Formats: sequence, structure tokens, C-alpha cells
Amino acid sequence: MVKPVSAEFQDFVLELETATPGTFAKICGITSRGISRQTNLQSSSTPRDCEDESLPLEVKKSVESSEVSMTATGTWASQSHEMMLDWWYSGAKKNVRLYHANAAVGDTEYETGGAYLTSLGNEVEKGQAVTASIEIQFDGVPTRTAKVEAP
Repeated sequence: MVKPVSAEFQDFVLELETATPGTFAKICGITSRGISRQTNLQSSSTPRDCEDESLPLEVKKSVESSEVSMTATGTWASQSHEMMLDWWYSGAKKNVRLYHANAAVGDTEYETGGAYLTSLGNEVEKGQAVTASIEIQFDGVPTRTAKVEAP
């Protein structure tokens, strides 16, 4: 029997490009993250049978576009406070990368691309730490980079 190899929390990492181009850092305090890859379809109703127009039309689908977004929640950490507020208030596109730390050689290790911080929320209850929730939407589809064998 072959047991499956599963990714764990530390193997699925959201990172933002720092002020040094090409250098990425984790968002401190994030304890939950997810990615959504969505295909948007167009529908066209077409005749099923040209000789019998009484039959219902059939619906054909085609891919119109693809989009990728990420959500994350966690503790609002001081180390990332200004970076996240600056990003949201600027409305700027930043390079974001999702790191698949347990990728096998030849599989996707990074999904990288320009993205917008479309939602930034905070909540707190008396006696608890401030929490954060964010949504990031990629501008286009991220570039996939395969893991190469270590030297």
C-alpha cells in the first residue's frame, strides 16, 4: 500500500514582494489561507437538430476567462501592519507568490503574479487579539514555476 503525501500548513505559504525586487516575505500572523482558481464560461444556445426545430436547443459552453484569487485570515501582527495598510490604501498592484513547499521536482512550486489587495478587514473581541481577513485578486493568471532539482 502507498500512503498519500499531504501538504501541511507550512507547505502552503502566501508571500508578498518586499521593497527589494525579487525578494518575497510572508505576511506575519496569517493562520488560514486559501486559493481559488475559477474558469468563467460563456453559453450559446444552438439547435440540436436542424430538421426538427421543435426539439429544445442545446447549450454549448466555451471558456471566456480564468481568474485566481486568494483569501487569508489570522492575527493582525504588528510586523505586517503598515505593509498591509499601505498596500490597501495605495490601490497598487504588488507581486504575490504562493509557495508550494512540498512540491515534487517538476511540479508547480510557485504561482507568482501581480495582484491587488481587494479586501482588508479587522475584528476584535474583548480579551482577544485583533484578527485580520484579506482578499487578493491576481491581475491575470499567475505564472507557474516548476520545482527544479536541488544542486
